[in-house]
Amino acid sequence: MIETRDVSKTYRLGDTKVRALRKVNLRIADGEMLAIIGPSGSGKSTLMSILGCLDVPSKGVYLIDGQPVESLSENQLAAIRRNKIGFVFQQFNLLPRTSAIENVMLPMYYSGVRPKARRQNALEALAIVGLAERANSHPNQLSGGEQQRVAIARALVNKPTILLADEPTGNLDTRRGDEVMQIFQKLNREQGQTVVYVTHDPFIARHTNRIVQLVDGRIVSDEAVAQPIEAGMPRPDDLLVKSWEVNPDEEEEA
Repeated sequence: MIETRDVSKTYRLGDTKVRALRKVNLRIADGEMLAIIGPSGSGKSTLMSILGCLDVPSKGVYLIDGQPVESLSENQLAAIRRNKIGFVFQQFNLLPRTSAIENVMLPMYYSGVRPKARRQNALEALAIVGLAERANSHPNQLSGGEQQRVAIARALVNKPTILLADEPTGNLDTRRGDEVMQIFQKLNREQGQTVVYVTHDPFIARHTNRIVQLVDGRIVSDEAVAQPIEAGMPRPDDLLVKSWEVNPDEEEEA
């Protein structure tokens, strides 16, 4: 279980205060698959940074398995980021001069995993995303979708319980994005992986069971998806627009 209680985040840009999050209350159960949507500047990435223990709230409490993150030492936070949380980003962030398997092995160098086990675990992670046969390929030999799948394998290699993805299909075409969503759905349904991802695309958002919408740093809706879209389905006519449309009447005043 991960939970935020009245979480707010304020940044300073010179003399200006930027309120990125405003009293966000969110509970995500183990094994959930959740999409966070909203327009640019709504606070999506800031919330993901806090959920991933990459940033801390200015006010409020963030809990992982009932424990307030603010009570943890830097070493304990590093251990959570290393072992409990896997990260997938819009930019694949692969090392260009190393092979796919070497990129996937990278997190294990910091986890004390022995060399033989590192290679075996990396191969298993690549097999999960369907790329075991491309283990020795370098990023410039892989398509964008394949590079993102390598990035997902890297996020999974330490067997985290939480997978966080920030615009994971943002740099991919429809077919490659569909491959990524198929992997997320399979991980969630077959392995009980908790998956939380940010997207601006309503079609991608509806591949999950629950959608949380942010506007101006506030949660304005938190709804179940009655019929999640299955990977491989065509985009419905009502979701042909690429960006999420926000109803101005739903916005709360600051």
